[in-house]
Amino acid sequence: MKSRASADDLAFRDEFEALRFPPAQFKHREHLRLAYVYLCEHDVDRAHAAMRTAIRGFLAHHEVDPAKYHETITRAWVLAVRHFLARTPAADSFAAFAEQHPAMLDSKIMLTHYSPTLLAQPEARVAFAEPDLDPIPRYA
Repeated sequence: MKSRASADDLAFRDEFEALRFPPAQFKHREHLRLAYVYLCEHDVDRAHAAMRTAIRGFLAHHEVDPAKYHETITRAWVLAVRHFLARTPAADSFAAFAEQHPAMLDSKIMLTHYSPTLLAQPEARVAFAEPDLDPIPRYA
């Protein structure tokens, strides 16, 4: 059985896409939740495209500098959530999924894959850069 998004998860996504979600509340956990919802509906590439569109629209609507968007970090977290989904018995919500993988809630775990130097490069903000420390597992 495949993981699925709960009604609350779908409502969260809808609020985010409708630009009604408060910017101050969009933190790491909410980024992961959005990736989870998109991955319950789409493959990695489509989930990533949906994340990119949603986050860029959110930033523009709230008049946040568009340079705040980071392509490498966004795609890397989509890949990481996909990795954790592959290692998880089907979850019926993001909350249940996150409970099974609390380490994922620490945004610093991405530094096991990427050096701060690579993530700070302007090129990594605009185009996906492969990890320079440890690859993120990929799934078909």
